[in-house]
Amino acid sequence: MEASLSGIDGMELASTIDSPLELLRAIQDHAPDVVLIDTESPSRDVIEQLAAVSASAPRPVVMLTDDGHDEAIRAALGAGVSAYVVDSVDHRRLGPIIRVAIERFQGEQRLRAELESTRTQLAERKLVERAKGILMKQRGCTEDEAYSALRSLAMQRSVRLGEAAQQVIDVAGLLG
Repeated sequence: MEASLSGIDGMELASTIDSPLELLRAIQDHAPDVVLIDTESPSRDVIEQLAAVSASAPRPVVMLTDDGHDEAIRAALGAGVSAYVVDSVDHRRLGPIIRVAIERFQGEQRLRAELESTRTQLAERKLVERAKGILMKQRGCTEDEAYSALRSLAMQRSVRLGEAAQQVIDVAGLLG
């Protein structure tokens, strides 16, 4: 694959490995922008290593392979492969394939970040509702007054509203 990378503008080969078990370490050592895997068929070891890469050092992965079976494709995509290309690739097509994989990866990363943000907001909203309920019961106040008290606490302590809500819940739990 080295020869085909030399003709692609702005790309250089950082490392090659002989065993899939070296993949995660090579990525940690070299921090490549893109991982290019050229294999006859993605083995279980390759898939496991890609899953580890996706979990600890996510980056776009382009897999060139001869294996067009649905199971292999599904496993590779599930492990974080951004582009799965079956059959040989003309070196002139490799640049666009890599660029598409990068764009797809970045889009997926944005979606993941948005999903995580939404989950955090939902969890914080649940904490706020629970804390408001505690304050309303303890102080005999309205929902708006409980929310204002919670907001004041958050501002006084320079923490997020969700953190202040968690503190109220924790204290209420201690006092029973």
